[in-house]
Amino acid sequence: MKEEIKGLAGFLVAGLGSSVALLAWAPLARVSVEGGFDGRHQDLSVLYVDLPLVAAGGALVALAFWSLALRRFHRPWLAALVSVTAIALGIWGLTSWWAPYQAPEFAY
Repeated sequence: MKEEIKGLAGFLVAGLGSSVALLAWAPLARVSVEGGFDGRHQDLSVLYVDLPLVAAGGALVALAFWSLALRRFHRPWLAALVSVTAIALGIWGLTSWWAPYQAPEFAY
């Protein structure tokens, strides 16, 4: 029974990482989806390229740190703390590094 709870906790950590990554990524990608002034710079590739990569990356980073910390420390609460810290650092890296291309509007 204890192993099942650890597996469920790992699944929940992966879901948390994925959802938090998407929630942090969405405001940055809004400019590409809406397209700026009159929709002239709309780039929907962020939906079929970046969205799955961000969701998978958030889940995999959280799950990798969960399993490594659980294997190393044998304490689920410490593994959860390490995973949440890894998620926070990953989100910080995502929001500071990734920025969608924004073409200039008009040159007057």
